[in-house]
Amino acid sequence: MKILLSAFACEPGQGSEEGVGWNNAIETAKSHEVWVITRVFYQAAIEAELKQNPIPNLHFIYVEPFDWKENFKGRQGGLQLHYYLWQILAYLAARKLHQQVKLDLTRHVTYVKFWSPSLVCLLPIPFIWGPIGGGEAAPKSFWQDFSFKAKLYETARDIAQKMGEFDPFTRLTAKRSVFTPVTTEDTAKRVRKMGAKNVQIFSEAGLSEVEIETLGQSPSPPESPIRFISMGRFLHWKGYHLSVRAFACANLPDAEYWMLGDGPERDNLETMAQELGIASQIKFWGRVPRSQSLQLLGQSHVLVHPSLHDSGGWTCLEGMASGRPILCLALGGPDTQVTPETGIKVPAIDPDRTVEGLAKAMTNLAHDKELRDRLGQGGKKHIRDVFTWSVKSKFLNQVYQDAVINK
Repeated sequence: MKILLSAFACEPGQGSEEGVGWNNAIETAKSHEVWVITRVFYQAAIEAELKQNPIPNLHFIYVEPFDWKENFKGRQGGLQLHYYLWQILAYLAARKLHQQVKLDLTRHVTYVKFWSPSLVCLLPIPFIWGPIGGGEAAPKSFWQDFSFKAKLYETARDIAQKMGEFDPFTRLTAKRSVFTPVTTEDTAKRVRKMGAKNVQIFSEAGLSEVEIETLGQSPSPPESPIRFISMGRFLHWKGYHLSVRAFACANLPDAEYWMLGDGPERDNLETMAQELGIASQIKFWGRVPRSQSLQLLGQSHVLVHPSLHDSGGWTCLEGMASGRPILCLALGGPDTQVTPETGIKVPAIDPDRTVEGLAKAMTNLAHDKELRDRLGQGGKKHIRDVFTWSVKSKFLNQVYQDAVINK
């Protein structure tokens, strides 16, 4: 088939949204003729990769409003405007392409958020929206721990979601989608109200066979000290203030907690560790290259991911592929990714009870090697069964065929 992918974020060798765009492109191109509309921002990296590893039936179209070739890190307002304007240019490029090659199907790949439109849905061919996410929110009972600035962020995010839901172009996107994969049940409820059809939970995240093979070779670290590890940005909604409190509550004198990343909450977390008397047991590594972070993951026993609203949770996949048990909250993407065979999910009722649940789980995991080994092996199996890009591609290929046949 001739398939068009709309991938605002798309870059080889990356995780997160960029990895979603790139891996969907190369997997789809294994079975179909594929065109990808993406940003000029990623052109150099994409062309360098294709020069080394050509894919004959994979083509890229680059568009960028007002030549804004920047990453907008930390500038959400500018990013949202840019993303909306990019959608207009993407549609114009898609319409021109369809006139030339007569596409069979189009699919929106990134960004994976439900409150913005994908204007390629306007083409007169079957359209697939997603996987999309972003319908998650930090439970209100947890706002008590947030700073004033963090509360403003959550409020603004909530308003943006609600405004997006009533954007006529976003609602049109939902209604025109013949199949709508979503990352969480929270998002599923919201897009159904917008008129989306055939809504199904389907994580956007995945790992390549090479990544799984590499991560799966992580050796078992020495039994002592037991080492917990978290990897991610230090933002209020990532919930690391909960895991630091829980680590102190668990009272494990021979254990360590490694925290990889950086962000506006780092000073608060370091101060909290000092006040709780566990500063000597917590090591803040700062931001490290991906290769080093995966190496440090291999030197740890348990991955802790206490996020309050994550659509994906890529770190959880890397942890499972490494054979490490996952300790997370029963919220968002991690709640759909992690099973009782791969980790422990703590109910997110309120901060105190959540900290108590995390501390109990840390204690159990620290003292029970058999439990750690069982969950670690379960994680490796779960990744191969569900989260390889090839498995995901096989499922989507069937979706593509059904969409074209039933149009």
